[in-house]
Amino acid sequence: MDSRLTAFKRLLDIMDDLRKECPWDKKQTFESLRPLTIEETYELADAISTEDMESIKGEIGDLFLHLVFYAKLGEEKGEFDVADVLNQICDKLIHRHPHIYGDVKVQSEDEVKANWEKLKLQEGKKSVLGGVPSALPALVKATRIQEKVKGIGFEWENREDVWNKVEEELYELKAEVDSKSDRIEEEFGDLLFSLVNFSRFINVSPENSLAKTNNKFIRRFQLMEELIQQDSMDIREMKLVEMDQYWEKAKIIIGKR
Repeated sequence: MDSRLTAFKRLLDIMDDLRKECPWDKKQTFESLRPLTIEETYELADAISTEDMESIKGEIGDLFLHLVFYAKLGEEKGEFDVADVLNQICDKLIHRHPHIYGDVKVQSEDEVKANWEKLKLQEGKKSVLGGVPSALPALVKATRIQEKVKGIGFEWENREDVWNKVEEELYELKAEVDSKSDRIEEEFGDLLFSLVNFSRFINVSPENSLAKTNNKFIRRFQLMEELIQQDSMDIREMKLVEMDQYWEKAKIIIGKR
């Protein structure tokens, strides 16, 4: 038997055992697993951000377990089992890839995405944006919204126009801040949305780029703390100009690594 199938069967068998014999596993429901699944997804995202392949492998396994768990719960309720889940996604992938499993011809990734959105509408979706989860983090949601409307041709024509929009939104935000109006939050959101738009035109993931910047800041700040401690100083009693000196040292040290 294919080693992949053997490994998957092993996981399914273990899930059956845990559901029968483990007190904790026996108590779990869709609702109780939901927050844990969200946490596991973020842990996988963190591992991807740090490019730690061993951690990525482990977190994928954790997420696999959750998916198998949900399938087991569905089976117990008599609603669906893991075979139903896998066959449904296989059928969907075949249907939405007519350029692979049919006679449709495509020349680019954009054409594939456009066909995908059109097929979803043909399947009965009422809106192009109907499939965007309401619970997505705002930055990810903005990216998905823009990708989906692009699929049906609602898109800027060139990068320069998008950058002009960014500058326009920045000017409008500054004007609202200067006037201390009640529209500052709205204009700030417009600026972020336009930056997400621009990110697509320069092939940068806003989520990934911000995650990397967050990690970079954490590394530098924690090294700054270490350097301050090595000099027997208390960061809580330091002035900003003093901390800045250690911040610059930390940047230089990390840059050499």
